[in-house]
Amino acid sequence: MRIIVAVTMTLVFAAVFCERAAGADVLEITKDTTLDPAKTYGAIIIKASNITIDGRGAWLVGAKVSNDGEPKANAYKGTAIYAKGVSNVRLVDINAKGWETGLIVEDGAGWVVEDCNFSDNFHDPDFGWGENGRRGGIVLNRVTKSRIARNRANRVWDACVLVDSNENTIAGNDFSRTSNTCLKLWNASRTVVENNNLSYGIRKNPGEVHARDSTSVLIESGSNHNRFLRNNCRYGGDGIFIRVLNGWVSTDNYFEENDCSYANNNCVEAWSPRNTYVRNKANYGSYGFWLGASDQTVLVGNEASYNGIKGINNNSPHLPDNGHAGIVFMFGPSSHTICRENKCVGNNGAGIAAIGDLDQNGPKWKAFHWILERNELADNRWGVYVKNADWLNVAANKARNNAFGAIFTDGGVTNLINAREKQDDGREPPKAVLVGPHAAKTGEKVALDASGSTDPAGHKLDYRWDLGDGTIADAAKVEHVFAKPGFYRVGLTVHNGVVSDLAWRDFYVVEPLAEIATEGEAAKWSWVDASSTAKFRDDDRTFIAGKSALAALVEPYGGGRVSLLYPAEKNAGIKLDGKSRLVFWLKAINENLPAWQDVNPVVTLYESEDRYIRLAPKKDLLSNPPYIEAREGWTYFAPPLAGDDTWHREAKGEVRTVNYLTIGVDSWGAPPLRIWIDGLGLK
Repeated sequence: MRIIVAVTMTLVFAAVFCERAAGADVLEITKDTTLDPAKTYGAIIIKASNITIDGRGAWLVGAKVSNDGEPKANAYKGTAIYAKGVSNVRLVDINAKGWETGLIVEDGAGWVVEDCNFSDNFHDPDFGWGENGRRGGIVLNRVTKSRIARNRANRVWDACVLVDSNENTIAGNDFSRTSNTCLKLWNASRTVVENNNLSYGIRKNPGEVHARDSTSVLIESGSNHNRFLRNNCRYGGDGIFIRVLNGWVSTDNYFEENDCSYANNNCVEAWSPRNTYVRNKANYGSYGFWLGASDQTVLVGNEASYNGIKGINNNSPHLPDNGHAGIVFMFGPSSHTICRENKCVGNNGAGIAAIGDLDQNGPKWKAFHWILERNELADNRWGVYVKNADWLNVAANKARNNAFGAIFTDGGVTNLINAREKQDDGREPPKAVLVGPHAAKTGEKVALDASGSTDPAGHKLDYRWDLGDGTIADAAKVEHVFAKPGFYRVGLTVHNGVVSDLAWRDFYVVEPLAEIATEGEAAKWSWVDASSTAKFRDDDRTFIAGKSALAALVEPYGGGRVSLLYPAEKNAGIKLDGKSRLVFWLKAINENLPAWQDVNPVVTLYESEDRYIRLAPKKDLLSNPPYIEAREGWTYFAPPLAGDDTWHREAKGEVRTVNYLTIGVDSWGAPPLRIWIDGLGLK
């Protein structure tokens, strides 16, 4: 059965608020206001910008709370404080309990919320798996440049939620002891999160394994460039969880000196690329760092010790012999990874594990292009456990008392460059610099330059390149011609005789084809789906071929298969003589959980309604792209008109001329879809 979520969270919040606001005890505030601490208030609506509301410790009380416990989950109603479309509001020293949500702010900027208490609002420790609304303490929707400081929100579902909200500061709050999350970010970027108590974000029964995805910190769906500094994230289901359920990754986040220890599952769990972890603590969990599908990750100076210990946290062993790990990359690619100066001691399994694909028919990918240097690896089962991996530079690690050795290779390992025999003289790592394009055409000469790489002490540098098509080079500068279109994982390592650094490129090679419909043709597109509306534009910022791509925003989206159609007039008149394939590149953002359904994309070439060729992939190629980098980049499609092992062909009549075509996608839910198509042509 298809699940269609057609009501936005904003409308849900509004409906809940109106239920409470219909009462006579609603206070509407339009100017500077000081509350009476001797009085108990009902709901507040803030309707003016540039004001201060000083609660002086006054209480806003919602559902009746008995002396011997909190109300049941269904007893919480309404919102204590609500504001929409107002900015520069200062809210201080207010207490609110017994509500669905303590504070909701929508469409505002410049807010300051300080020294307030939103504890004992909606709380549901008995809820099972899945989503249960954004509610509890504080919810910010489309709020920017605001400061949330020194507040409390304990014994709630979510203590603080940021949605589509950027450039905010969350500092010095106690958001601990929640039944879902202490802090949740959804498409929330450039946030500074520092010195908060975000501990005990957990929902589980005694003996339960997974804690139902409850976590102290949850980051998802395009939450980028955030900084997490010195937060207490201990005793969560996970400590910090970067979740990717819809393919929309969260990147370039920086984590420093956070304590995520004692997690039921993973002290830090991430499924997203390009995040950096420096001097964090990830001890006494089931795993310290679980980093599946986390390419381009950097880990420096972290503690990841005593994980998987029986009697403490010992859930979900995945390494051999019921093993765990301090740091593990598993069940997803881990290209271009740096692990340096981490302390991994006493883990029930590996100190560090680099594990590629475990398909019984042979690995489809390997853990690729790593640096493992100056890590302390002691008293583990394996110091470093490696399986199905390629191109690892290992140097200057301090290993002792690991039962099966400092480095244990368990098959499928190539290009293990082990410099342990060289004396570590303490020299600093070099700095790898890669200059060159990110894309090229087939047959075009590409110049890649690493000569700008430097060593702090001037040591001679050695170079190693892997260009992703089997080409290995060892010069500072390389020139190369890519013969086939597609995606290439390009890597560079520079080495100063003891330690190394790396750089990389996600490299795209396109065909020099005449584009049919994706170069300045947006006005000619339409769509097929009566329950949806699509708006098209030529995008000269996000493109891969020519000078622009076709960008389509499907909003509203009906939740079924929507097909983008070119041209609307159905008069393309494209001859198929001598053509064997349709080719195109596609990029998409689908914020629905769990993103796509059925198979995608489905391409149909029409001569008329009675003559067509339909090409559908035999598995969903958007949920399961051919390479993991396609989640945030481009995917290359080249379905043969005759069909093959990947594409199922359905045809009616003989098609000699294409008068119009459609590219169709289908999602489980109904949030807007953003789709880019480029390089579309026939060959």
